Amino acid sequence: MARRADKQEVKATQHASGEARTLAETLPRLILEARKIAATVIHGLHGRRRAGPGENFWQYRRFLSGEPARRVDWRRSARDGILYVREQEWEAAHTVWIWPDRSPSMHFTSALATESKLNRALVIAFSLAEVLVHAGERVGVPGLMRPTGSRNVLDKMGNAIVHDVTERLSLPPSFVPSSLSEIVLVSDFWSPMGEIRHTLSRLSATGAHGHTVQVVDPAEETFPYDGRVEFIEPEGGGSITAGRAEAWKADYDKRVARHRAELRAETDKLGWSFAVHRTDRPATELLLALHARMAAPPPGAVVGGRVQSRRSA
Repeated sequence: MARRADKQEVKATQHASGEARTLAETLPRLILEARKIAATVIHGLHGRRRAGPGENFWQYRRFLSGEPARRVDWRRSARDGILYVREQEWEAAHTVWIWPDRSPSMHFTSALATESKLNRALVIAFSLAEVLVHAGERVGVPGLMRPTGSRNVLDKMGNAIVHDVTERLSLPPSFVPSSLSEIVLVSDFWSPMGEIRHTLSRLSATGAHGHTVQVVDPAEETFPYDGRVEFIEPEGGGSITAGRAEAWKADYDKRVARHRAELRAETDKLGWSFAVHRTDRPATELLLALHARMAAPPPGAVVGGRVQSRRSA
């Protein structure tokens, strides 16, 4: 028994070493690509603006019951007959937790795409980290890296990922972000909706705001299969063979639409943003949209005399 266990451990170690070596060989290219994308996005963008201690005016927002009356801007409030509070721009560093899904399902690449969902998720995570640190923010990776504002944040993230020996889960590990933190989850989000709902509820319990990005292969959107096809679930769910795969398309489309609608409803309920990104689309496209969502004022804020609605995709 001991000898058999030793052999199994050796095989597991060899397998893990092979995966780590492959990832280590790929990361430099991904980091280089991320830096190029980040440079494109950074050009012409200003740092994110948030309410907090500072000297520069940022925005007006509606007065909340229970706040001290001294915070009311009476001159601005008199114009509309509504009580407004004048907020200053926050000058302190903000913490953003970025979690790229590295589970087995993210390795999928169809003939319609040039790279895997995993590669795209890592490029997005690296690019966003570069942009945020450049803007003076602090970036962390749940379970892997403490928040840092270091300019070599990509090297730190890459090293943390390469040397990670934990199981590659489909959803982020349990951690408690502060109420002022922001969370970005980049995943294919094909986990059961109950598990996703529980995870999002746990992460938002402290009041932290978040953004979810569903990275999908174009084949997962279009279901371009016909004839006899064997579908293999990469995370231990077995396999199933379709005699005429094209006959499954209508039901598949309905299931994807239902799952996505439930995911969007959950993020809307929590005030989180939700976006879908296909790996055959430019990563820059998503990064620009994601940065814009993160820079937008929170729901209920008043900018230019208008009350901002809930942020959504």
